Amino acid sequence: MKALHEKSIPDQTVVIPGSKSISHRMMICAALSHGTCRVANVLDSQDLSLTQKTLSLMGADIQKTIDGETKVKGFGGHPEPWIDPIFLGNSGTSMRLLAGIAALGNTPFTLTGDDRMRQRPMDELLAALNQFGIQAESQQGTPPVTITGGNRTGGSCTLDCSRSSQYLSALLMAGACLDQGLDITLTGPPVSVPYIDLTLDVMAQFGVKANRISQTRYKVGGGQSYTPGRFRVEPDLSNAGYFWAAGAVTGKKIGVAHIDAHSLQGDKKQVSILEQMGCRVTEAGGVVSVSGGDLTAVDVDMSDTPDAVPAIAVVAAFANGTTRIRNIGHLRVKECDRIDAVCSQLEKMGIKTCQEIDAMAITGGSPKGAFIETFNDHRIAMAFSIAGLVIPGMKIQNPSCVEKSFPTFWHLYDAL
Repeated sequence: MKALHEKSIPDQTVVIPGSKSISHRMMICAALSHGTCRVANVLDSQDLSLTQKTLSLMGADIQKTIDGETKVKGFGGHPEPWIDPIFLGNSGTSMRLLAGIAALGNTPFTLTGDDRMRQRPMDELLAALNQFGIQAESQQGTPPVTITGGNRTGGSCTLDCSRSSQYLSALLMAGACLDQGLDITLTGPPVSVPYIDLTLDVMAQFGVKANRISQTRYKVGGGQSYTPGRFRVEPDLSNAGYFWAAGAVTGKKIGVAHIDAHSLQGDKKQVSILEQMGCRVTEAGGVVSVSGGDLTAVDVDMSDTPDAVPAIAVVAAFANGTTRIRNIGHLRVKECDRIDAVCSQLEKMGIKTCQEIDAMAITGGSPKGAFIETFNDHRIAMAFSIAGLVIPGMKIQNPSCVEKSFPTFWHLYDAL
């Protein structure tokens, strides 16, 4: 348990570690290459260590260099056999993206995880893999899953991405190594489209081309090779959002450094939402800063920015009026049911909430301190910590859960 203490903080700028989403994708693409890659600013977190460990079991040689880069010697799209089940904790990104890579092997790979991971959906991806000749099995459509490759023909498939865009990212990255590539038709518009854009961009950096034909159709040509080289991971804008939220609730100007003005990370949208809520947003010299004012409620569709929802919801607790956050049903199958978790903990703080299957409403007021259950979810812990800057009595259960994506979070938070 971590007790937080309200404090007066000055205007300041913080430096955020590398993007979790981009780090996963770059590690996988580097492992698929036929040479040695060097990747700078890879996030050092529990989830990334699980991905790197699995890629190592599949034949990649991954080492940290003395200058802090990650050096990856790839297995060229041909994973080596591994007999034992591979444990991926509660890392949904690792599970889904690596399931696609497992399909490139010639022997079975079994991927499993912790109790929560064994409740999270995988059946849509497994069904798609089976359509083009990959044997992909699970007893209940959730991990553990067993994927047996051996058929590198490729072809076409239909995929349901209504709960996770990671299914599509997995197929795109693996599909480039298949003989005929993949022609993927989606059953409807996918959620979290910016993460698909990230996948396409990282693949392109490695010289591999995939195309969005339409909103519901993607193609990746077969027989492509991931080209080794030097790469850099940009800061994580999901994690930047907690410090922008701090600026919103404290009224201070809190900046995040080294932000790419052309970043494809969807969570940069947070600053525009905060601006709609009455914050002042400035961008100068790669620093994006947010300072709060008289906060007002908003009505926003956050289907493409699910990781940002908890932080925006906590800011909404300090805003005048009722904020409505829509099209977020996929949050119910994250590390926890994030809609229920956010609403239940805000209620503890005396804030009125209302949840629907795919939405939540937060009526701002005068939040009070409370003991916050995190449900072992890093984003719940980090989001609710923001309230602890301005109200007394906030306590965060299991603060170490932030190590999943942002191990240095409390260090940066305490230094504010």
